[in-house]
Amino acid sequence: MHDPGDDDAGVHVGGDAYGGVRLTPARARRPLKSARARRRNVIIAGLLSTGVLVGTGVVWATPRQIGTVDAGVTRTGSSGAENILLVGVDKRDDLTRQQQNLLKLGRESGQRTDTMMVIHLSEDHKKITVVSLPRDTWTTIPGKGEHKINSAYQYGGPKLTLQTVEQATGLKINRYIEVNVLGFIDVVDSLGGVTVCTPVPINDPKTGLNLTAGTHQLLGAQALGYARTRATLRSDLDRIGRQQQVISALLDRALSAETLANPGKLASFVNSTLSTIKVDPDDGLIGLAQQLRDVSLDDVKFADVPLSKVNFTSPTGESAVLWDKQAARDMFAKINADQDPAKPTPTASASPSVKPTQAAVPPERITLEVLNGTLITGLGARTKAGLVAAGFKVPDEPGNTKRKDYKKTVVRHPAGQEAAARAVAAVIPGADVREADVEGIEVIVGSDQPKVKKTKPSAAPSAKPSVTPTTKTAMQNICKK
Repeated sequence: MHDPGDDDAGVHVGGDAYGGVRLTPARARRPLKSARARRRNVIIAGLLSTGVLVGTGVVWATPRQIGTVDAGVTRTGSSGAENILLVGVDKRDDLTRQQQNLLKLGRESGQRTDTMMVIHLSEDHKKITVVSLPRDTWTTIPGKGEHKINSAYQYGGPKLTLQTVEQATGLKINRYIEVNVLGFIDVVDSLGGVTVCTPVPINDPKTGLNLTAGTHQLLGAQALGYARTRATLRSDLDRIGRQQQVISALLDRALSAETLANPGKLASFVNSTLSTIKVDPDDGLIGLAQQLRDVSLDDVKFADVPLSKVNFTSPTGESAVLWDKQAARDMFAKINADQDPAKPTPTASASPSVKPTQAAVPPERITLEVLNGTLITGLGARTKAGLVAAGFKVPDEPGNTKRKDYKKTVVRHPAGQEAAARAVAAVIPGADVREADVEGIEVIVGSDQPKVKKTKPSAAPSAKPSVTPTTKTAMQNICKK
């Protein structure tokens, strides 16, 4: 397929920003929904717009808003566990030249896709796992030979795309959803923007994005650039992380009291999202949504495909990535069985009394905060610089603790994040690891003035990914303002 300069990429989320249908909000005399019902009503729009299908019935939605597409899906009903393939297409035909120039998208016509997400709904429809498939995945496309996975859409449209993903993952896809990624701008603007945080500065003239390291409030066009850019060390793999962050940010904003209490804003958000969705089969997407009663940000988990090589050169000279096939199959099998993909599989020979060893968490999957626990000026900044150089994400400037007498550096973590905390402590000689009532991982720097050890980049050709994938919830992905 055609990737202009291999840098247009297309965002992984959204609908069609231009020419979207607007529906009339409900009449004032209609009975008001309860706060809980209204919260459920917005979830489907929030997650569809960001590439995650979650939620319940939409107040202002009608079936006519959602288009149809033939992907060859055969299914009956919407009960039980489901595997959903969400594909984002970059359709530019309807854009004016001014719009194309503003978004730095180029003027090529047609549709192209480099966005694929597999979304698993648990059997009870209370848990969601989302796996982004790297667009540069080198795989076999049925009937076409070996190519990048994003070529499947160009070669055979939705049907071949679905067949390719089923073959690569071993999953049976029960539903196909297609959205036009350029509508992401309208979705973000309908919510008043989103909050994102980047641990490193990003300057990408190709997308028009120029951000300093730290937390930023972005409107539609900037958010599109943030999700599209590949101008960081790990290129497309970093971009997947940013897109997952944007998904979480959109969900957080969509479910906020500010949105739910504003009928006009809520209606605009729902309509800007649903009017450009295409689905196969067309058998009650809203009905499926109505079954998802209690999904929250903590119930949405993101997992990454285990990779064996991130800088593979294909026989055709293309830059691609290779999956760790066995680890990937194991991960998708766990997901399909409603199991946590981050939970190690115990070996048959292991004693019941022996706890399985926790898999190491790579630095690029860990976001943390640095606090200076001493009166030594600049100690927090030096420690942050070392942790960023080691690959960790430290989006905010170092803060200070109330106590100033910390003698030893401490890595504090909330329940369930011990493995990530130990990965941080591994590069800080002598640091203690403690569970605490904190929102995320914190490094309190003591007067021992630790020197952060340098680590080998996880993207090195010889790096072998953990067989047990790591996961992160949408709540953990939210940037703190």
